[in-house]
Amino acid sequence: MTSHTHPKIDAFYEFLDRPIRLGARIVLALLVIPMALSMTQPLWRMKMVAPQYPHGLQIDVYTYKLAGGNHDHDIAEINELNHYIGMMKVNRESMSDLSWLPFAFGLLIVIALRAAAIGSVRSLIDLSVLVGYVAVFSMARFVYKLYTFGHFLDPHAPVHIEPFMPVVLGTKQVANFTTHSYPLTGTFLVLVFAGGIFALTAWHLLRGYRERWGGSAAATK
Repeated sequence: MTSHTHPKIDAFYEFLDRPIRLGARIVLALLVIPMALSMTQPLWRMKMVAPQYPHGLQIDVYTYKLAGGNHDHDIAEINELNHYIGMMKVNRESMSDLSWLPFAFGLLIVIALRAAAIGSVRSLIDLSVLVGYVAVFSMARFVYKLYTFGHFLDPHAPVHIEPFMPVVLGTKQVANFTTHSYPLTGTFLVLVFAGGIFALTAWHLLRGYRERWGGSAAATK
């Protein structure tokens, strides 16, 4: 018994197995550089400014650590303030989600280099899906972690405040503190990598459509 598939489906599967174009391989290999550099740069900054702290207290988030301003003294000061409202301490343990980021970023680098060396269009699409998943999942976990900081407050704390959502991006007033949260160099380097991967994938798909289906569609008219 012989199975038959649609010619366009056969053409699509054949297209997926085509090697990545040489120019795209070079670009793909170069995109690894900003991704690797992002692991050495801060991804995000959270800063708190108040009348008693005119210069602000800040925390920078890296893939592998938290770094506070004023030689890390800002983290201790923030944790002292958090104690009064019953918020959990900001430290490596409470931000354990950081532990998987170096592994995830390193894995993306390895897969990108493999695709640049011997990859097909299929591997490029797989890489795009994986990059999108890591980006969405890491941001979602970051938002959830901020949610837990602002909502799981100790009811026996000296100062009682209503649960709140810390600012994720932008500026927000909490009590007498103006809090700021915004991306830093590491995040922009990741965006360069991700944007480049998505652009290469879209270019291959568009080029493949024009070669495989655009021409055949025009010929049938």
